Amino acid sequence: MMKFGEKATYDDEEDYVSKSEIKRELQELRELGKELVELPIKDLDKLNLSERLYDQVIKAQGMKLGALKRQIGFIGGIMVDEEHQEIKLHLDKIRQAHNGDTKQFQQLEEWRDLLLAGDNEVMSVLRNQFDNFDMQHVRQLVRNANKETTENKPPKSARLIFKYLRECQEEQY
Repeated sequence: MMKFGEKATYDDEEDYVSKSEIKRELQELRELGKELVELPIKDLDKLNLSERLYDQVIKAQGMKLGALKRQIGFIGGIMVDEEHQEIKLHLDKIRQAHNGDTKQFQQLEEWRDLLLAGDNEVMSVLRNQFDNFDMQHVRQLVRNANKETTENKPPKSARLIFKYLRECQEEQY
């Protein structure tokens, strides 16, 4: 391949990767490495990483500032040899699971708040939603929660409502 001169041509342009493109790809790998460092260990175990990469990610979790930045760069370099597309796919699945858990948690909080506000329609929705839903028990908890609120006591019954709803949801699945 001739680069300069009067008859300069690129015969193998399809194999040519610019230096900027290489830098962008390495930056993406560093960012993926940073996401791995931010994951809890229980989620890292689900990713099936190589032992070398796993050890370096664990080591980076205890670092700060400049050392962390260098370690993330090192992890990005290791990831060049790894199946980084597969790691990205598994990481996306973990994120989706976390988002689903968050949505379920928020739904339970919303139901609890509606129950405490005295919304009777929620009671019928919950009865239809959960097979073993005990309306009498929930009504008693709601009464206790309202009483605790008026007496400025800690919201023990409100917590118990949330716990009961979560148990009903876990039984369902």
